[in-house]
Amino acid sequence: MNVSIYSREKIEKILKTQEIPQNTAIISFYDPPGKLKKSEYKPVDYSNTKLPVFYVEIHDIDLSVLPKYGLDYESYFSNASELAKFIFDANNKGMNMICQCEYGESRSAACAAAIREFFHHDGINIFADYRYYPNQLVYHKVFDALKNSCQYSS
Repeated sequence: MNVSIYSREKIEKILKTQEIPQNTAIISFYDPPGKLKKSEYKPVDYSNTKLPVFYVEIHDIDLSVLPKYGLDYESYFSNASELAKFIFDANNKGMNMICQCEYGESRSAACAAAIREFFHHDGINIFADYRYYPNQLVYHKVFDALKNSCQYSS
């Protein structure tokens, strides 16, 4: 499975100018509503692609600030196991994966690193790439969900 990382800006440009290959599944991270986001902020619209999309609404935060958001490790990214099922399903179908977030640096990079580490044992390459700043919480939640959901891979 090839795993690509995109920002909102880059993927929206692609959606306007070309088609995403049909053998692609998409994981789209977006920010929850809040003080920092305008009321008209919405996740990227992939409805015209007819591709499988898994939307993840989570803050791009780290462990030390979880309590400020009323969260703990267990409640942050509570749908990670559903995401793992989505990833296994895409992998079983021979699909490639796009991981997309607002800037294409943190949440999407972390998710891509977890997928690459789980399936190919080379997720460290994303951490080593200066373009990315993988979110540690997202990485561990996705990687742990993949490890704990291995029964869905068959």
